[in-house]
Parts: sequence; C-alpha cells; structure tokens
Amino acid sequence: MCLAVPGQILSIEGEGRTATVDMGGVKRRVSLELLDDVRVGQYVLVHVGFALQTIDEAEARETLEMLETYFREELEAETGGGDPRG
Repeated sequence: MCLAVPGQILSIEGEGRTATVDMGGVKRRVSLELLDDVRVGQYVLVHVGFALQTIDEAEARETLEMLETYFREELEAETGGGDPRG
C-alpha cells in the first residue's frame, strides 16, 4: 500500500525547492520539486519525501484524523488493547 501523508509547510528553503513540513507533529524536510508556487502555511500531500500536491486544511485534518484512528485501532488489535511498550 502506498500512502501520502498530509502536512503543513512551516518553512521553505533552498531557493524554494525544499520545505520543512509538520505531518501530525512530526517535522520532516521534503522536496518541493514537483510543485509550483507553494507558500508557508499551505498543506501538501507527502510521499517518500516529495510534496505531491497541495490540499486544503479541512482535507488535511480529516485525513490525519482518519490515519490516527486507523493506526490506533490496528495497534490495539495487535496488542490486545495493551501498551506495546510494556
């Protein structure tokens, strides 16, 4: 399964070709090479280190909430509802 994760652009560096993006509290540097005219504050879909497209804030939040719910349920199913760290 391929997964693109939404994130908000926090800063743009390298003559506009790289950005620091916050994806649900995780900050990563991503390439903006595939996009034109992006700005700090916009939301993008990120896959394997590349911003693929811009999306609106509502779609980004909805997707992040869905991913959080999915992975929480998967973790609970695998651990029997307990904390996997012991």
